[in-house]
Amino acid sequence: MSPSTSNGNSREPRFAVVGNPANRRVTLFQDAVAAAGLPAARIVPWLEVLGGAAAFRPGETVRIDSPGEDPQVERLLRGVGDATRVEGSARWYERFTEAVREVGRAATGCALLDDPEELAVLFDKRLCHAVLDDAGVPVPPSPTSGPTGPVVRGWPDVRELLRTHRMPRAFVKLAHGSSASGVLAVETAGPGRVRATTSVERDSRGRLFNSLRVRRCTTEGEVAAIVDALAPDGLHIERWLPKAAQRGRAADLRVVVVGGRATHAVVRTSRSPMTNLHLGGTRGDLDDARAAMAAAGGSWDEAMEVCERAAACFPRTLCVGVDLLPAVGWRRFAVCEVNAFGDLLPRLTGLPGSGAEGLDTYAAQVAAVQRRALHRTTRNHHATT
Repeated sequence: MSPSTSNGNSREPRFAVVGNPANRRVTLFQDAVAAAGLPAARIVPWLEVLGGAAAFRPGETVRIDSPGEDPQVERLLRGVGDATRVEGSARWYERFTEAVREVGRAATGCALLDDPEELAVLFDKRLCHAVLDDAGVPVPPSPTSGPTGPVVRGWPDVRELLRTHRMPRAFVKLAHGSSASGVLAVETAGPGRVRATTSVERDSRGRLFNSLRVRRCTTEGEVAAIVDALAPDGLHIERWLPKAAQRGRAADLRVVVVGGRATHAVVRTSRSPMTNLHLGGTRGDLDDARAAMAAAGGSWDEAMEVCERAAACFPRTLCVGVDLLPAVGWRRFAVCEVNAFGDLLPRLTGLPGSGAEGLDTYAAQVAAVQRRALHRTTRNHHATT
C-alpha cells in the first residue's frame, strides 16, 4: 500500500493537516509529530478548504482529518446549525466529497495520505459494503449494497426488503452516517410486531436528534416515522449478526490498520446492540478476547488478517479503523464498517508484534510515513548511483 508521493527527495516529511485547529485530533497528531522530532505540522483549517482558499506547498505530506466537532464547519457541510441534528447527511456527503477532491487538486506535488476517491467510498456504507464483499471480505448480508441497490424511500420499502430477504433482525443505517447517528437495530415478528433500538429522538415537530441515551421504540408507527424521516438522506440495510459476548455484554472490536498492518485494537462491549463508547459502551478486555478466540479454535491472527484485507481495499489511504464483528463463540468474523477517521483512541498503544509497540495511533502513522520517506530516499539514491 502506498499513498501518492511527491517528487521531493527529503528524508523527513513535512506535514500539512486539513483539520479544525482546536480539535483534539489535530492536537494529538501534532503531539506525535513533535515526539518524532519533526517540525510542527502546518494546519490548513477546514473553514479555508470549504471557502476555496486552501493552499499546499510542493513536497508536503498532506493528512486529511475529520471535519467534525466544529459548529461552523458542520453548518457549512450539513446545512443545519445544531450538531445534534440527524438530518442533512446526504448534503454533508456531497459537500465533504467535493471538498476533499478540491484538496486533491490543490495538493499537486504533495503526498496525500487520504485518497479523495477512496474517502468517497468509505463515507457511503452501500459502496463500502460492496467493495468489501467483492474483495471476499466477510460482511453482513445486505440488500442495499452497491451503487445499483434498491432505492429505499421509507418504512414500507424497508419492511418489504426485510421480508423478501428473510431478515427479521437488521440494522438500518444512514448511508452517510457516522458514530451511530441515525442507526436503528430493528426486530420484526409478523404484521405490526416491530421494535427498534436507537439513539435517535424525535421532537414535537418531527425533527430528529442524536441522543446519548439508547432507547427502545416499541410500536411500528414510531419506527416508521423515524425511518421515513431518515430515508431522504439514503439508507443502508444489513443483517443483524449475533455478536460474541464478554462478561454478559455484546462485544466487537475497533481495529486500526496503518500502512496495511493491524497496529491497535480495542474491545467494545455494551448491553445494547450499539457498542459505541459515547452511547454507554465500555472498553472490554483484549486478552480475554484473544483467549476466547483460541479456546473456540479460532485465531487472533485470523481476525487481524480479516481487518488487513478490509484495509487493503483502500490502498491509497494510510490509516483506517475497521469495525470487526466476532460471531457468537468467537470463531468467525465479519466487517461491518471501515472508518476513514477511526483512529481516535487516546492513550492506546500498539499491539505486540505490530511494529507500533509503545506508539499511539497517531505516532504509528507518523512512523509509517517516516519509513516510507526513508525508503523513497534510499530508492532514489540507488537509482542515481
